[in-house]
Amino acid sequence: QVQLVESGGGLVQAGGSLRLSCAASGRTSSTYTMGWFRQAPGKEREFVALIVWSSGLTNYADSVKGRFTISGDSARDTVHLQMSSLKPEDTAVYYCNIVSYGADRYWGQGTQVTVSS
Repeated sequence: QVQLVESGGGLVQAGGSLRLSCAASGRTSSTYTMGWFRQAPGKEREFVALIVWSSGLTNYADSVKGRFTISGDSARDTVHLQMSSLKPEDTAVYYCNIVSYGADRYWGQGTQVTVSS
């Protein structure tokens, strides 16, 4: 089992920045990717960004490219999402996600990000 704890959400004005963090604990040795998804009210959960733990390769949704940066700290089993130039449409609950080499998938409890116009 893997446990994920997110932090760093909050309220910010459009154009501002926030940094989300997600700390993993438990059986993290088989981590393949760590990433972030988000879910806005009335919408389905959508992919935001991920990092391949062994190589550091990253991937982003088109809607956040150039504005968000994902990074990993393997020593602390922590992944960060630096969000800049935030827009009201970025408002959502952000969920941390981890996928193991065995295709097990785990989710955090979510952290609210609200961007005011």
